[in-house]
Amino acid sequence: MLMKWTGRLILFLYALLIALPLYVVLISAFKSPQTFFANPLNWPKPFTLTNFVSMFKEQPIWSYFLNSIIVTLGSVLLELLLGSMIAYAIFRLGGKMGKGIFALFAAGLIVPSQVNMLPIYSLAHKLGWSDQLYGLVLVTVALLLPVTVFMLAGFMQLLSKEILEAGSIDGAGEWTLFTRFALPLSAPSIAAAASFLFVMVWNDLLIPMLMINGKSKLTLPLAMLQFRGEYVTNYPMLLTGVVVTSVPMVLLFLFLQRYFVAGLTAGSLKG
Repeated sequence: MLMKWTGRLILFLYALLIALPLYVVLISAFKSPQTFFANPLNWPKPFTLTNFVSMFKEQPIWSYFLNSIIVTLGSVLLELLLGSMIAYAIFRLGGKMGKGIFALFAAGLIVPSQVNMLPIYSLAHKLGWSDQLYGLVLVTVALLLPVTVFMLAGFMQLLSKEILEAGSIDGAGEWTLFTRFALPLSAPSIAAAASFLFVMVWNDLLIPMLMINGKSKLTLPLAMLQFRGEYVTNYPMLLTGVVVTSVPMVLLFLFLQRYFVAGLTAGSLKG
C-alpha cells in the first residue's frame, strides 16, 4: 500500500512539474505585458486577445508557417523514404553486413549534432546551401537519418521473413517486396516515427539558426526570437508565439494518436 501511494505521489509531482509551465504559457498569451509582470501566475484580468491580433497583423506569421511546413514536410518525407529503405536493406542483408551497417548508423547517435556545427556550416556554405530552405532540409535529413534508421530498423526486424520469401518465389523483386509488403506491414511504426520526426523538425531551433539568415525564410521557432530584445523581452508575445507554434503539433498528435500507440506497441506481443 505504501509503495502504491508513493508511486501516485511521484506521478502527481511529475504531472504538476509539466502542468505548471504549460499553465503559465497558456494564461500569459492572454495577458498584456503590464499584467504579466505584475502577476505572472494569476489568471489574466482583463482577458485579452491583443497578443494574437498583433502577432498576425504585425508579423508575417503565415510566411513563417509556410517555411516551417515546407522544411518539416520535406525533411520528414525524405527521412522516412531514406530511413525505411536503409532499414529494409539492413533487415534483408542480416548477418555481419546488416549488423555492420546498423552499427554505423547507431554510431551517428553518439556524436552530438552541436559538435558538427562548424563543419556543417562550412560545407553548406561551400555548396551554396546556406540561407536556403532546401539546404536546411538536406542538412536536417542528414543529421536525423541515424535516428530514423535506428527506430525503423527495430520495427523492420519484426517483419515475417516467410511472407517476403513467398513473394520472392512468386517472382517479386526487392523493390516490389519493399513497396508492396514491407511498407504496408510497417505502416504503424512508420507513423510513429513520423510523429517523432515532425515534433523534432518543427520545434528545431539550432539548425535553422545555423543555416538561415534572411527574415523571409525564418521558421516559426526562429521567428520567435524576434520578440527577445537586448534589454527587454516581450514575454506575452513570445509565449503567444509558443502557443501558436504548438497548435499544429497538438492537432497532428490527435490525428495520429492511434498509429502512434500502435507503433509503440508493435512487437510487444508475439504469437
